[in-house]
Order: sequence, then C-alpha cells, then structure tokens
Amino acid sequence: MFTVVHVREALRRAGEKLLDLRDRLNELDAAMGDGDLGLSMSKGGEALIEYTEPEVSPGDDIGKYLSTAGIAFNRAAPSTMGTLLATALMRMGKEAKGATHLDAPALARLIEAATTGIQERGKAKLGDKTILDALIPASQAFSAAIQQGQPLQQAARAMVEAARQGRDAAIPLRSNVGRASWVGERTEGKLDPGTVLCVELLEALTS
Repeated sequence: MFTVVHVREALRRAGEKLLDLRDRLNELDAAMGDGDLGLSMSKGGEALIEYTEPEVSPGDDIGKYLSTAGIAFNRAAPSTMGTLLATALMRMGKEAKGATHLDAPALARLIEAATTGIQERGKAKLGDKTILDALIPASQAFSAAIQQGQPLQQAARAMVEAARQGRDAAIPLRSNVGRASWVGERTEGKLDPGTVLCVELLEALTS
C-alpha cells in the first residue's frame, strides 16, 4: 500500500530528475522545436521540490495532494509540456480523490487517468511522435501486468521497458503535433524529447 508520504517522495524524485534533464532536454528540443523544454521542465522541477519539502505536511488525501501539485507545476511551467504534465497530475488527483492509500490496481488507474488527460489536452495520438508514444504503451503494460497478478516491481519494470520501446519506435517517425510538426521531415530519425522525458520520469518514479 502506498500513502501520501510515498507519493510525496515520488514527486520529489520527479522534480530532481527534471532538474538533471535540463541541458539534455534543451538540446533535444533545439533539434525539433524552440530549444527551451529543459528550461521549462527545470522550473517545474523546482516547483515540485519546493512543494514536497518535508517540513510541509502533505495531509492524508492523496488526491488533493496530487491535484495541488499539478496546480503548482502549471504555475511554474506554463508551457505546452508543463500544461500537459500539470493536467496529468490533476487527473491523477481526481482519480485518487479522498484516498489515503493506493494499492497496485489503483496505481494503474492513476497512470491511465494521467495518460488520458494528456491525450485529451494535447489532442495527440499514438504515432504522432509525442510523449504519448512512450506513455501509452507504458500505461498499457503496467495495467496488463497488474491485471495478470504480477508483483508490483515486475509490473513497474514492464512499464519502463514498454516506455523505452515506445521511445525508440518513435525515432523514425515524423512529428505531427506542436512546434515540432513545423519542421516536418527534419524530425525524422531524431529522438522525441517528450518520449525521453517520459522514460526518464518513469525510471525516477520506479527507482
């Protein structure tokens, strides 16, 4: 069972990872967009770290804690990706409203809610060469593993591996959404920064 304390620790790891990724994301984004994704995500990371300071009580309601984290993230990183990740957090918060503990099936529902939120907000689909090319297979793999009764750690490994495969499968694709779509064929053969971000965050969250 996971409590709000576990959620706080996970959010802090995510925030620290976003800071670490600043230069790499900027470099990847420069090849496909405007090159400031790392800067935006590092601001969001700083907000998460501040939000998860141990001296600040997280309360007991996991849903409320996640929703408020989403608001804080959106305020700090009001970019396209910032909005998507904030939406994911708030959708997770809505799914977990009133919960003080989360079991494995509940975690799967949270990930599914986050994925749906990003899909709806970003109006993208699998194959558009976005974060969803890693996130959708990751969510599906985790849910399938949990439904099959696999241990949580095994399900988490399956999720991360599916995200990695999705990231790699998107490399030859052409970006169809957002600023990256403006440069058309130049995005083919390049890593999508959103898929890289997804893999790195999932690795941090499951470490």
